[in-house]
Amino acid sequence: MGKKYKNPPIIEAVCEFRFEPGSPWDITVPGLVYEKIRDSGFPKRQPIRDVEFGVRQSAGGVEQELKTIDRIRFLREDEKAFVQVGPDQLAVNHLKPYPSWAEFQPLIMKGFGAYLEVASPKSIQRVGLRYINRIEIPGTKVKVEDYFEFYPFVGNKLPQEFGPFIVGIEVPYEDSRDMLRLLLTSVRTSSPNTIGVVLDLDYFLAKPGAVALDKISEWINVAHDHVEDVFEACITDPLRKIFEEEKP
Repeated sequence: MGKKYKNPPIIEAVCEFRFEPGSPWDITVPGLVYEKIRDSGFPKRQPIRDVEFGVRQSAGGVEQELKTIDRIRFLREDEKAFVQVGPDQLAVNHLKPYPSWAEFQPLIMKGFGAYLEVASPKSIQRVGLRYINRIEIPGTKVKVEDYFEFYPFVGNKLPQEFGPFIVGIEVPYEDSRDMLRLLLTSVRTSSPNTIGVVLDLDYFLAKPGAVALDKISEWINVAHDHVEDVFEACITDPLRKIFEEEKP
């Protein structure tokens, strides 16, 4: 991310927008967005349906509810990058191999500009820039603290060997306008001689409407800078050796 690595751990990067509706949702919006980005390298179309869990207030109290959301995904020919459009939602994803911020940022702005022109949203309710890193460390017994500056703390009175774990924090940025959610989670690997973890960094707008539509380019660049700094602060030199850091 900040430094250059021959084997970067990023498996997915995504920038997601949720908008305050500017007008009733028009089912022609995805098609109009497609017309604007098709020639930018997104020729494939794929309908998808997601299920979201939520809660609602009723006479009997709070109830859980399931909501289905239909979206259209526009994919690059190799399907490693795609744009997703749904009711008051836009997401731009890039799977492994992640190229660079210099290449990913223009894809985000292309998708955002197309959606803005077609749907005319009133404001941004939420925007998030998320990087998911999958890391495999060789060895059957690995001390997490040898590879990470961010890891589970186990007191001296507790067993020092433990199995699956998840640890997370949220850190405010930009006078609490934004928040960065940081998670480190153990995962299974296909090899018995490696330890797998996922380092998930999700930087998002914590105050709905606090970023104007015409300031989004500035916001995502600031978000990327913070994510980049935190990623480097989370890892140690032994992990950089696994990633094969490229010297300038």
